Amino acid sequence: MFSNKEILCTLGPSSINKMVIRRLSDLGVDLFRINMSHTNLEDIFSLVERIKSFSKVPICIDTEGAQVRTGKFVKGSIFLEENNILKIVRNSKLGDENSFNLYPNEIIDNFSIGDIIDIDFNSTLVQVIDKQKHYVKIRVLSEGLIGSNKAVSLQKQIHMSSLTQKDKKAISIAMDLDINHYALSFASNSNDVDSLRLLIGKERFIISKIESTIGLKNIESICLSSDAVLIDRGDLTRQVPIEKLPLLQKQIIKIAKRLKTKVYVATNLMESMITNIQPTRAEVNDVFNTLSDGADGLVLAAETAIGKYPIQCATMVTRIINQYNNIENNKKIPLEYSGSGESLILNEPNGGELVTRFIKSEDLKNINNNIKINVDLSTLMDVEQIAIGTFSPITGFMNKDEIDSVLQDYKLLNNVVWPLPIFLQINEENFNSLEIGNCVTLLLNNTNEAYATLLIDNLFKYDLNILSDKIFGTNDTNHPGVKGLMAKGNFFVGGKVQLIKRIPSKYKYYEFTPVETRTIFKNKGWNRVVGFHTRNIPHRVHEYIQLEALEKYNCDGLFIHPIVGQKKKGDFQQEVIIKTYDTLIKKYYPKGKSLLGAFQNYSRYAGPREAVFTALCRKNFGCTHFIMGRDHTGVDNYYTSNDSHKLLDRLGNIGIDLVLFDNIKYSSIKKRYVNEHELNDNNNEPFLSISGSEARRMFEEERKPPDWFMRQEVSNIILDNIKRGKRVFVD
Repeated sequence: MFSNKEILCTLGPSSINKMVIRRLSDLGVDLFRINMSHTNLEDIFSLVERIKSFSKVPICIDTEGAQVRTGKFVKGSIFLEENNILKIVRNSKLGDENSFNLYPNEIIDNFSIGDIIDIDFNSTLVQVIDKQKHYVKIRVLSEGLIGSNKAVSLQKQIHMSSLTQKDKKAISIAMDLDINHYALSFASNSNDVDSLRLLIGKERFIISKIESTIGLKNIESICLSSDAVLIDRGDLTRQVPIEKLPLLQKQIIKIAKRLKTKVYVATNLMESMITNIQPTRAEVNDVFNTLSDGADGLVLAAETAIGKYPIQCATMVTRIINQYNNIENNKKIPLEYSGSGESLILNEPNGGELVTRFIKSEDLKNINNNIKINVDLSTLMDVEQIAIGTFSPITGFMNKDEIDSVLQDYKLLNNVVWPLPIFLQINEENFNSLEIGNCVTLLLNNTNEAYATLLIDNLFKYDLNILSDKIFGTNDTNHPGVKGLMAKGNFFVGGKVQLIKRIPSKYKYYEFTPVETRTIFKNKGWNRVVGFHTRNIPHRVHEYIQLEALEKYNCDGLFIHPIVGQKKKGDFQQEVIIKTYDTLIKKYYPKGKSLLGAFQNYSRYAGPREAVFTALCRKNFGCTHFIMGRDHTGVDNYYTSNDSHKLLDRLGNIGIDLVLFDNIKYSSIKKRYVNEHELNDNNNEPFLSISGSEARRMFEEERKPPDWFMRQEVSNIILDNIKRGKRVFVD
């Protein structure tokens, strides 16, 4: 028997006329949709009456739902330029290049400093850097043109009512006009559906739109409460990687069919026909496969609302349905949506999945009953990086077996490459008071601030000399890493952690999580990203190797990720590093090709082990390439220039391409930067070295480095700070 596939058409400026509505009716369109996101309340009555005068096809009111949109702009749109600062204000106003508002106005109450906001379907990304009572200040991470009434989403879940006041008024008007079909936008759960059902009654038809991850999570209960579900592929791609959509679509359709709920598919079915009279081959294939998946209907949105060829578009869909109906379809699809959220265009995280270890609300209620332990800032930095996924697949502090595996084989117990043990040392008094199975709260030393919890699964002692020799290759306490290890004692505790809150800092909005950087890379269209780790301000060799790697390896973008946690004496202060790199990127780096972040952690000075560790961390952030110099993460003369490269040869493929550089020198004759091996030893050509330690000496003497050594803009920032008595170096 031929299947009865439905066609739903959105009506708009291109189709609200007698000829188009009648033609669409003749083609067998089953439902006309009125989108309340683009319709004024005062226009509903005349619009419905006009449609009814031309057709008997049922009408569906599509609610605004729990969504955020941009307000109106003076000129209809604005261009947000990368790194610009502007405001999102609470009051309704016509937006311009300085400020604009969102709808609903009060949504800014849900914003926090550091939040990343996606505007107009990946047109641009902005980040909240300041919050006041009546506005938030944002900076532009990814530039683009944004228009009025465009979709806005955050990288976190926020609670919004399933129906706006406008929706409720529209429903009331529609009920008076005897409208029987209603689409519930951004349906989150069955309660949302039930709330709409109370307003319209049991006899009317509800189409629940699945367009968020929370809706996916509750898909079964939504299906059971609804007459139909609609897969809105457009809004879903704000939260789900686009390459996951085919699998996800199949899974939702399977669930809906099993629960005997109708299922429709919307967005980009015939997008090219907005301006072209013919669809692409890919679109035809997509529509046919959507029918083969088992969809009960197809939804044409922009194609028939604002497109140039609404009739031709509906005709093409009808033809594809007829083709489908002329064959028998016995295909079974076993694929399930994994829900990993990872984009296939970026590097897979270490171990295959990003870890997130934030405390659950039910666990938060019990922390007052926990044993409390004071820990230092470096411990909490490790907890934070575990929790946000930087150390994936690690979920907590390692037990003795895990440490042994890492030290011996450079692998975790599950065989995933990992070079540095992540452990927690405690004092003897705490050690003797704890038992396996205890859940403890970690407080920052000398405060009563709780930052994390730890569920203990191992208590053990470890010979510090063995541990030091394996990690650092020495037991010399002049080595800063050895000195720190020995100072904390030989009592250890292992177990999974949960983060209560992140460590505050002046530049917290630079401290992206791996999920956030992957979102930014994807938004920018980057799928080859080279990462750079540093604890220094930028000199010209840094600049050379960064831009050389960007060009040589055909990378889309450069992720500069300086460490901003605890430093050793003499290192540059974090705000100096951030400010100098920000200046350098804005003035000298290719526009739109660089992202500056901040890595809230600390240097272990562990040489080759830490070099691989820093690479794997950037792999988790989404980098496909990582710059590694000869003495990467080394200190003094404890490691040779080739130790890191030797370790990489031993480990083989670690899932991120290493960009290896020899020592770079400046040729005063060639007036360029060259690898040391390029220089001809026989011609006595002079070449000059550049190093961070030499830069520090110059600044301590208040001397400006020459331009071949460091950009003058960078030098000026540091010297100006010194003259004004501001701290430039760590005491």
